[in-house]
Amino acid sequence: MPRPRGFDEKQVLGAVRDQFWEAGYAATSLEDLMRVSGLGKGSLYAAFGDKRQLFLRVLRDYTDDNQGHLRESLTSAPRALDALRLLLAAPTEDPNSAGPRRGCLLANSTYELGNADPDVLDHAHRTYETSTALIGDCVARAQREGDVPADVDPISLARALLSAQQGLLFMSRTGLDAAGLIAAARALEDRLLPGLGDGGRQPSAASSSVR
Repeated sequence: MPRPRGFDEKQVLGAVRDQFWEAGYAATSLEDLMRVSGLGKGSLYAAFGDKRQLFLRVLRDYTDDNQGHLRESLTSAPRALDALRLLLAAPTEDPNSAGPRRGCLLANSTYELGNADPDVLDHAHRTYETSTALIGDCVARAQREGDVPADVDPISLARALLSAQQGLLFMSRTGLDAAGLIAAARALEDRLLPGLGDGGRQPSAASSSVR
């Protein structure tokens, strides 16, 4: 009979994810992983494999969680246009946080490893294509609700919105203050989502997103 694990897997993976997120893949050492997980080398590798396997595991978990949040936020809003606006507003949340933010783990990892690790690049491509499809479905719903012009291509607008959101997340990493992020998000919203006959209403709830 296999021995039960003497640790909380979810807690360990969360700590490891945060380490990779804060420092990046290359700058994270085995000693770092042992320190944040509280596990020895043998236990860590026996449970999750080597450093690369562990990294790919937390990256997959991260994107699975974010896509679940994205799907929920896009489908639960009373009007699709509000959900699309919240997609752009999400990077401006937590305006009182100090210093540069962590950005998107997937984007950070793709920038660092995409040219060297085909598995990371493939995962990023598939993740962003899935996100684009989800946002595209929301754009199509906004068209049916009369808030987005019928001649707009849903996938093209979805890619533009995702690109804009990821750009805002990147700018948040540079230390751009909350006022600057909010102004940029509103300018992008005015360009990409002017809406039809809604009086420029603003959504009132916070939203989760791919980040």
